[in-house]
Amino acid sequence: MTGFLLRHAGLVPASTKRQETWQEAPAKSVRRSGPRHKAGVTVWVGALMAFATPALAQTSLADTQLPDRAQEAQARALMTTIRCVECQGQSIADSQAPIAGTMRSLIRERIAGGETPGQVRHWLIGRYGDYISYDPPLDGATWPLWLAPIALLVVGAWIARSSFRRRVR
Repeated sequence: MTGFLLRHAGLVPASTKRQETWQEAPAKSVRRSGPRHKAGVTVWVGALMAFATPALAQTSLADTQLPDRAQEAQARALMTTIRCVECQGQSIADSQAPIAGTMRSLIRERIAGGETPGQVRHWLIGRYGDYISYDPPLDGATWPLWLAPIALLVVGAWIARSSFRRRVR
């Protein structure tokens, strides 16, 4: 046991041998396996990864125009009539939100694939709901949107008429 403790001086509590090992200069480590790592290799690998990443990335159609001008005009016209689901006050053509970019990309992909703007609009409304359209269809759920302005005009005219009649008398 003493031979083991002498070889491993750090295991002997409060021994002079232990104190000496702490004061000794550390021995130079000897590397026994593999080649030495060069810092230049890390720089080259990092540079290759930095330049290869944009080349490997999938290009998005969010802010790129379609090659066919007629299709691009159709896509832009549709984008101005679709509301951004994040901004809620802007069309996806004007919004800088990431979801608006995704929606612009989807519109361009589908129009480039041969779909009409009406088909793309129908698909978007099916996916996100009637809310995204600045021109919602007239149906059972949206009739108050269409009727409210007319009703407010009638109520305003009735109030104005009654207040003018009181002043005349």
